[in-house]
Amino acid sequence: MTVHVINFTAPINSTTCGQLIEKSSVAIERGASTLVVNIATMGGECSYGFTMYNFLLSLPIPVHTHNLGTVESMGNVVFLAGERRTACAHSKFLFHPFHWHLNGSVDHSRMSEYAMSLDYDLQLYARIVAERTPDAREPLDIEKYLTAAPRILDPRQALASGMIHAIELPQINGACVSYCIHS
Repeated sequence: MTVHVINFTAPINSTTCGQLIEKSSVAIERGASTLVVNIATMGGECSYGFTMYNFLLSLPIPVHTHNLGTVESMGNVVFLAGERRTACAHSKFLFHPFHWHLNGSVDHSRMSEYAMSLDYDLQLYARIVAERTPDAREPLDIEKYLTAAPRILDPRQALASGMIHAIELPQINGACVSYCIHS
């Protein structure tokens, strides 16, 4: 049994999405029996977060995600791809409203497109959280957190909400094959 570990300490964007796909693919090619993704991220772009989530779900081996310190925004969606999910005792999860940076002028048609996209991403995010935390003792009100009232979960709250299965230190040893994605 060979455990491969990806230490992801980066924003979620096109570059880091590509790196995660590449390093995960290499792990599979090298015979990984399990993939552990240690995550510390302040989030990033929705489209790449959903892509990373879907890619990790598609892997033919178990994926374990671990919160190294902070998982924020779109990082929560990527984190939820883990079949097993854990967090350090001194970590947090942050949910907050989406925001976009617009450059230059925007016409009515483009503004409508942006609003549609924001609404769709919000619904997709909420659906993923609900699907991945079905047995939560304290279900999360994701739509509220993503539109009006940000929420921070400590590890105990994350356990009660189904975000994680256990509070523990990262599981790294000399037999693990490790990769890093950072910026």
